[in-house]
Amino acid sequence: MSSWHALPVQAVLRELDSSPDGLSAAEAGRRLTRHGPNALEATPAASPWRILAEQFRSLVVLLLLAAALVALLLGDVMESVAIGVVLMLNAGIGFAVELRARRAMEALLEYAAPTANVLREGAAVSVPAAELVPGDVVLVEAGDAVPADARLLEAWDLRVTEAALTGEFVPVLKAIDPVPEDAVPADRTSVLFMGTGVAAGRGTAVVVGTGVETELGRIGALVAGVEARRTPLERRLDALGRRLVWFTLGVALLVGGVGVLQGLPLRVMVETALALAVAAVPEGLPAVATITLAVGLSRMARRHALVRRLVAVESLGSTTVVCTDKTGTLTSGEMTVTRIAAPGWEVEVTGVGFDPAGEIRRGGAPVTPRADTPLGQFLRTTALCSEATLDPERGLVRGDPTDAALLVLAAKGGFGEGSGAEAPPEVEKVPFLSERPLTASLRREADGRTSVHVKGAPAEVVARCAARLDAEGGEAVLGAAERREIEALNDALSREGLRVIALARASEAGSDPLRELTFLGYAGITDPPASGVAETIEGLRRAGIRTVMITGDQPATAGAIARALGMIEEGSRVVEGRELTGLPREALEAVVAEAGAFARATPANKLDIVAALQARGEVVAMLGDGVNDAPALKRADVGVAMGGRGTDAARETAAVVLQDDRFPTIARAVEEGRVIFDNIRKFVFYLFSCNVAEVLVLLVAGVAGLPLPLLPLQILWLNLVTDTFPALALAMEPGEEGIMARPPRAPDAGILSRRFVRALFFYAGLITLVTLAVYLWALQTRGAAHANAAAFMTLALAQIFHLGNARSHDAVLSRKRAMANPWALASLPLVVGLQVAAVHTPALQRILGTAPLTPTEWGVVTAAALVPAVTGQALRWTRAHHSGPGRT
Repeated sequence: MSSWHALPVQAVLRELDSSPDGLSAAEAGRRLTRHGPNALEATPAASPWRILAEQFRSLVVLLLLAAALVALLLGDVMESVAIGVVLMLNAGIGFAVELRARRAMEALLEYAAPTANVLREGAAVSVPAAELVPGDVVLVEAGDAVPADARLLEAWDLRVTEAALTGEFVPVLKAIDPVPEDAVPADRTSVLFMGTGVAAGRGTAVVVGTGVETELGRIGALVAGVEARRTPLERRLDALGRRLVWFTLGVALLVGGVGVLQGLPLRVMVETALALAVAAVPEGLPAVATITLAVGLSRMARRHALVRRLVAVESLGSTTVVCTDKTGTLTSGEMTVTRIAAPGWEVEVTGVGFDPAGEIRRGGAPVTPRADTPLGQFLRTTALCSEATLDPERGLVRGDPTDAALLVLAAKGGFGEGSGAEAPPEVEKVPFLSERPLTASLRREADGRTSVHVKGAPAEVVARCAARLDAEGGEAVLGAAERREIEALNDALSREGLRVIALARASEAGSDPLRELTFLGYAGITDPPASGVAETIEGLRRAGIRTVMITGDQPATAGAIARALGMIEEGSRVVEGRELTGLPREALEAVVAEAGAFARATPANKLDIVAALQARGEVVAMLGDGVNDAPALKRADVGVAMGGRGTDAARETAAVVLQDDRFPTIARAVEEGRVIFDNIRKFVFYLFSCNVAEVLVLLVAGVAGLPLPLLPLQILWLNLVTDTFPALALAMEPGEEGIMARPPRAPDAGILSRRFVRALFFYAGLITLVTLAVYLWALQTRGAAHANAAAFMTLALAQIFHLGNARSHDAVLSRKRAMANPWALASLPLVVGLQVAAVHTPALQRILGTAPLTPTEWGVVTAAALVPAVTGQALRWTRAHHSGPGRT
C-alpha cells in the first residue's frame, strides 16, 4: 500500500497488525524472514573488464582492428603491429581515466541508518536498522536519521529535513493527521521517509515500508531503470566511422576495378588496396580523440568541474537546455532573512546564508538600529527567541535553520551573541506544537520583570496580539484596521515567495504569557539566489542555451526565485509536477517546450521532463544535488552534481561533479566543452585532409598507370608519426574568440558538415597536386627511388605546414595567434626532424624504403610543401578583411 499518509492512525495499525507498543521479538523475526532486510539493493559496479571492452566500441576502432587483421593475413606483420600498438595506447588511456569513475547506485546505501530505536512489546530497544520490519514502532528525535518509511503515531514539535529527497529546503513540520491521498511526497506531513534527518522535536511512528519498498528505494529503482544515453560525441564519432567505412570500401573497389581494367597482377592489386586502406583510415584518430578529451578533463578540473566519464567532457559543449534543481544549486541552500517589515516601515537585509557578514538597509542606505526603535526591539526579540548558536568567525550555526537565520539577522543588526550586551537568562521555554505553531522564550530582565519573546506562524502570532509598536517604538492599541493592514502585509510577502515569520513580545508575562502580546513585525525568509547565478543564466542565454528550473519546492517559492533570476517573466506560471502526471507524450513535450520553471516535481516528474526535452531533439544537461535528482541525472545527456553539498547518490550518478558547488562553474564547463569539440573538429579536419591527400596521391597515380608514389609502411609512418603529433597539438589549442556568443550546434549536426567536407577536399587536393608534381619531376630527373623519397617528404612537409590552416578559422600569421599554442610550434621541428631521420638514417631507410635527398631536391620539396599553407593563410586573411571571420 502506498497511501499510508492518507489513513488515520488506527487504520494504519490495523492494516499492519501492530499496536502503539510495537511488535514482539518473535513476530519481528517472522516478518524479517517474509519481507527481507531493510536495505537498498545496489546496482553492481561496472567491472574493469567491461570498462576495457567499452574502449573498443567505436566504429573507427573496429575499422582499424579490421585493417590490422588484413595486414597480418597478408604477411605485413610490421603494419599490423603498429596499428595494434596505437589501439592499445588509445584503450589504455581511456581505461585508466574511467576505471575510477564507474560506481553508480552504491551511494544510496549511505542513507541507511546503522541502528534504530524501536518498541518491542512496549520496551524501547536499539536494533540494527537492517532488521526493521513493517509494523515496528520506531522512536525518533533531533539528530536522528530516519531508518525506514514510517507513519507517525505521535509528534512533539517534530521537524524533518527532507531537502535531499523532496527539494524542500525548509524543515517540514510533521503531524499525525492524514493528508490527501494524491499528496506528493513533499506534502505528506504524516509520514517519515527513510534517509531524511530529524531537525527538531521527537516522535513515534510505525514502519510502513522497508528497503526497496521505501520512497528512497523507489527512487533507486527509477535510477536502475534508466538506460544511460550515448553522448553527442559518441553518436557523432560513430557517424564519422560509418562514413569512413564506406569511403574506404569505395576507394578499394575503385582501385580494384581500375587494376582489373589495366590487367595488373592480383598481388599488386591486393598490396595497392591495402596501401589505400591504410591511407584512408587515420590510425591516430582514436588516440588523439581520447587524449583531447583527457586534456579537456584536466582543464575542467582546474575550473572545479570533475568529469567521471571521459566522453562526457565534450557533452556540455553540445548542450541546448540546462535543467537545474533550485535548492543549493541556484540558491545558497541556507535560509536567509532578506526583509523585515511592519506597518509603516520596511528594511532590506544583505548577505547570504549563515555568514553574519551583511547589512540592514533602508532605501539602499545602511541602518544602525537603536535599542529603543521598532527595528531595535524587533532584533532584540529575534535574538532572544532563537534557539540556535552561532560561530561568527566561521559562519557556522547549530540548531534549527529558521532559528539560525533569525540569529544571523540579529548579529547583522548588532544584537545577540558577540554584541557585548548580556542576554537576560531564560526562565521558561514554550515549545512548538503542530496545533500551536509558535515558540516563546520567557526571560528574567534586570529589573525583575519576566519578558516574553515569541516567534511563529503569522496567523497564530497576530491572533494573540493586542498592541503594536508606533513609529517611536511605543505601544499602540491594535485595532481592526491595523490588524487588516498587518494581514495584508503578510499576504504581500508570501506572494513574493518569502517564508514569513511573525515576531511579538510582552514586556511582562501575565497569567497566560501567550496573550496580550505586542506585534513587532515580520521576518521574510528565503533561500536566496547564490552569487553569480543570474549573470550565468544570462550568459547561457546569450550562448543560445535555455535554463529550466525543476524543483520539489513550493510553486510560490520556485516562481519568486525563477523571476528574480530572469528564468521566467512576470506573470508567467510555474507548472506543478502533478499537472504532468498522466499527460500524453505530445502534450508533455508541448509543456516542456515553453515552461521555464516546474515546482513540486517528484523524481519521476524530473525524469519525464528530461526525457520529453530529449524527445524534442534537445541536448540536456541536468544539475542537481539530492537523491530525488538521481534518476534525471542519469537520464540526461550529461548529469552534473554538486560536489560539496550534493548527496552521494547524486554525485555517483552524475557524469560531472562541480567541486565548488557554484552554478557559474557550469558556464565555464560549457565553454570548455565547446573548445573541446572545436579542437576535435580541427584535428579531424587536419587528419582527414592529410589522409584524403594520401588516398588521392595513390589513386591518381594508379589511374595514370604510374608506379605507386608511396609504400604501405611509408603511409603508416605518416599516419602514426607525422600526422599524430600535430593533431595532438591541436588538442591544446585555446578557444576561439566569441565561442560563448554563438548558438549551440544543432543536436543532429555531425562532425563533417558540407562546408567542412568542401574545405577538407580543397586542401587535400592542393597537397595531392604539389606531391604529384614533385614526384613526376623527381621521377624524370632522378629515378624511382628518389622520386618515392621526394613524394614521401613533400607529402609529410605539406601536412605539417598545413597545421596552421587547421588551427584557426582565421589566419594565424599574427604573432599573438601564432604563439597562442606552443605545442603546435613545438610539433613543427619535431616532425621535420623525424622526416629528415626517415630519409637520412640507414636503419629507417631500410624499413621505409627511402633514399637521401640532395640539397636541390630539398629546395624543391620545401617550396612545393609550402603552397597549401600559404594559400590557406592568404584565403583566411582575405576573407577576414572583406567579409569578417568565417568557419571551416
